[in-house]
Amino acid sequence: MTGRKYFGTDGIRGRVGQAPITADFILKLGYAAGKVLARDDPRAVVIGKDTRISGYMFESALEAGLASAGANVALLGPMPTPAVAYLTRTLYTCAGIVISASHNSFHDNGIKFFSADGEKLPDATEIAIEEAIDGVLETVDSAHMGKAKRIDDAAGRYIEFCKGTVPFGTQFRGMKIVVDCANGSTYKVGPAVLRELGAKVIPIGNQPDGLNINDGFGSTKPDALRQKVLEVGADAGIAFDGDGDRLIMVDERGGVVDGDQLIYVIARARQQRGELAGKVVGTVMSNLGLEQAFAEQGIGFERVQVGDRYVHRRLVENGWTLGGENSGHILCLDRTSTGDGIISSLQVLEIMARTGKTLRDLTAGMQKFPQTMINVRVANGAAKRLSDSARIQTALEDVEQALGSRGRVILRPSGTEPLIRVTLEGDNEQDINRLAQQLADVVADELSA
Repeated sequence: MTGRKYFGTDGIRGRVGQAPITADFILKLGYAAGKVLARDDPRAVVIGKDTRISGYMFESALEAGLASAGANVALLGPMPTPAVAYLTRTLYTCAGIVISASHNSFHDNGIKFFSADGEKLPDATEIAIEEAIDGVLETVDSAHMGKAKRIDDAAGRYIEFCKGTVPFGTQFRGMKIVVDCANGSTYKVGPAVLRELGAKVIPIGNQPDGLNINDGFGSTKPDALRQKVLEVGADAGIAFDGDGDRLIMVDERGGVVDGDQLIYVIARARQQRGELAGKVVGTVMSNLGLEQAFAEQGIGFERVQVGDRYVHRRLVENGWTLGGENSGHILCLDRTSTGDGIISSLQVLEIMARTGKTLRDLTAGMQKFPQTMINVRVANGAAKRLSDSARIQTALEDVEQALGSRGRVILRPSGTEPLIRVTLEGDNEQDINRLAQQLADVVADELSA
């Protein structure tokens, strides 16, 4: 993603009111997207959003920008990101846009795009949109302006699609599931899918007010879910992030089950049923325990750089179907075209229902290596100097030498925030915590504001 002015690894994201996440920029982004994605195409551009308060403003700005370029608009209201991808495809539209900053707080927002096929845009298309943003906004003649309409049955369409990703007749009757919606875009459809499949659902984080998205709830803050699972004696807990494309689960004893473990559960079940197509794809952040477990089970595994777009690309290139990240982005491309927290959770719950095994039982075949990550906030633009700092590179070499063959270190900038992520993995938790802090201190001293 080098050489981009606006797009990061997951669309355009930042602090509301600060460039580029301002009303005037988003209006021009809508115009540029309409010019590139909907040129001479009568089909609408779908717009969905999460529950943060700034979504109202940016929805209006995008609508105005698209209409000024002559593009028609279909408004979905609050819907999970993967639902927008699905509806972009099935409503036969020319593109989809999501207004969301995923797991970030309400202070942030962002814009993601989908192609007509419900997949992330190719790099060339993003570059074309950036070029159009920097051009002149020339409103089309009034006779050719776009129109906007709301899709009233969007939620029902998506709920039925989710239910169809598990075998016909699957029932979760008798299962008690806590569902943490992060006060985000899954707050209605997430619990509804599980209830319609027969589960007893206890929802939490399902009262969005525009300001509480991801605040104390969701996939990055599983404590509330753990407590509720233990309090009500649930069979499992499910936590989504603010826009519904991530999934973290909690087992019946309150143990947090991350994306790597969930990928293991799904892969192992598909292998046993002869349904696993090719290798599984993870990232450089995937736990070493996942790689070792797959090797023991004879399951092929490859790593790519961080970002579900890169996982998706490798899967598509090879005709494989399963991959994801330890953060909970899980791709089941034989079920849907993008990472989907609800659909991923259904795959795991279906395995539990079919086998009668608990989530703890299903994850027992993978032993995670201790891993720690320290996020170092740096000055804007400082991440570009990461590889140029001799002091940081020397500190990195010292840590790698100390770990030897017993672990590994990953030092990388965040694709969405001004952060350097210092991650260590090894067989001794005390050692990796100490070494991670040692390296993080050097990074902070060199690159912080």
